[in-house]
Amino acid sequence: MRTILAAMMVALLPMAVSGNETGVLSLDTADATRGWEAVGRIDISDSAFCTGTLIAPALVLTAAHCLFDQRSGAAVDVHAFKFLAGWRNGRAVAYRGVKRAVAHPDYVYEGRDRIDRVAYDLALLELDQPIRLPSVRPFEIGSDPRRGDEVSVVSYALDRAEAPSLEETCEVLGRQPGVLVLSCSVDYGASGAPIFMMSGGVPHIVSVVSAKAEMNKARVALGTAMAQPLSELRAAFAAAERPFRSVTAGSGLPASDASGPGGAKFVRP
Repeated sequence: MRTILAAMMVALLPMAVSGNETGVLSLDTADATRGWEAVGRIDISDSAFCTGTLIAPALVLTAAHCLFDQRSGAAVDVHAFKFLAGWRNGRAVAYRGVKRAVAHPDYVYEGRDRIDRVAYDLALLELDQPIRLPSVRPFEIGSDPRRGDEVSVVSYALDRAEAPSLEETCEVLGRQPGVLVLSCSVDYGASGAPIFMMSGGVPHIVSVVSAKAEMNKARVALGTAMAQPLSELRAAFAAAERPFRSVTAGSGLPASDASGPGGAKFVRP
């Protein structure tokens, strides 16, 4: 696995947006989105977006880098976030503002291509009102996947911002403490997207999308091995801490995967 990460670090270069996502299914109808309504688009100041997922009626799980401005490295004002549950073709099942945003206490927003930051790239958004609808069921958290396990991803992205897409089957190619390397196809907009694994026929969140990368000339996704980091994040959240560590302007990591200039940008491999 050390060799895999070394190869990816060499390949950490900006990549052109590609439409080569043959295994990705657009969930653009009511029937197709049924059961996935707790996945939503997180709009950031109407200029960028990430993907997030309800894990409780008022709690959204996403990537920490979505909370930072790429130019200044400062935390985005919490009022700039809006969660659109089940967003599809111009409408959401529920619209909510955000009253609190907490990143993992060990996440530091600095360095352009720092793979080690993936291990802590988790955040929780507290909604201004809980979403209590029969059709919107928060997802439970599962155990960290192992190498060779099959997983799936539901996400929004730059060229599919108006409906979520499902990649039903991709694979955990390898892992190192804190980092999963996945064959899943992700793009700008998918930061924070839930990575699912089936347990007893029910999807459980086992990671979130942190970055896209290139390994041996093939596109891969990087996710957070989140069992322990999520526990730490929950503890920080419960303690009402605000563990942001802002950095000086110009030193920021491109965060999130945005649909436009400013705001959060995707971690670029």
